[in-house]
Amino acid sequence: MKILLAGRISEVAELTGFIAPISSTADIHALIFGKPGEDEIRSLSVSKAIVAENADPSYADDVVEALKAVLGKEVYDYIVLVATRINKEAGARVAQTIGAPAITEAIGVRLEDGSPVFIRSVMAGKAISKETLSSPAVIMVAPGRNKPVDTGKRVGEIQRISISGKRSVEIIERKGKERKGVRVEDAEIIVSVGRGFKSKEDLSMAFKLAELIGAQVGCSRPIAADLKWLSEEHWIGLSGKKVRPKLYIAIGISGQPQHLAGIMDSKIIVAINKDPGAPIFKYSDYGVVEDLYVFIPKLMEKLSTRQK
Repeated sequence: MKILLAGRISEVAELTGFIAPISSTADIHALIFGKPGEDEIRSLSVSKAIVAENADPSYADDVVEALKAVLGKEVYDYIVLVATRINKEAGARVAQTIGAPAITEAIGVRLEDGSPVFIRSVMAGKAISKETLSSPAVIMVAPGRNKPVDTGKRVGEIQRISISGKRSVEIIERKGKERKGVRVEDAEIIVSVGRGFKSKEDLSMAFKLAELIGAQVGCSRPIAADLKWLSEEHWIGLSGKKVRPKLYIAIGISGQPQHLAGIMDSKIIVAINKDPGAPIFKYSDYGVVEDLYVFIPKLMEKLSTRQK
């Protein structure tokens, strides 16, 4: 079995963690975009590295062209990428070109009867599916779930290739969104706010609670996308950030599928909502049925007393 991991060098390193359960039976190669140093390349746990130095992974056209160049010379059973927005487009295009199946949001893989079985998150995180694919196949892995591992492979060959760089779309200018140092995806404790709050000013309660317990503040879609009370960096859900904290406190969040898809990997979920029928209670480890305007001040009072 031959596997090709493709992406920036940090993404390829992340993908070694994903394929680790099947790495003992596979020859693992890496297609790397950009110009990493040789020491960086040799630190990867793969047997061969192919570096597309002039391929910009910000362009789906570059990713597709580099993949086609490699696939035109070698046959791989599985082509694996991190499921970024660009890679989802590129992976689908490559799969169509080589007549292969493709899956997105893969969260795991294991061997069953000698064949890889891929595990996907489906139905907005409410369920998982197990899929056995004919090869070749394109696998797009949910980002941020895996850490680099030692698969036992060592880089024996470094090959460098160039692509034409012909693109159907050209980026003329990049303007980054203003960011305020918020990275809810890295937080171990998150206090998240929803439509249960009556005004933007009332969100100060959540920020004070977060400060007391060393948490980051997150939010559901309406708070960031509709009301714009908080920036998109706080938005948690299917279209926002997916998080895996040790403790997730949902305040005034009803628990729509879009939001639940972003929090299902949380170790402990605590829900605070005055509606006993709120869907989020079905997915919570602990639930408090109470008006947040009554409960949160009392909770903060207790926490402040204990910290003195």
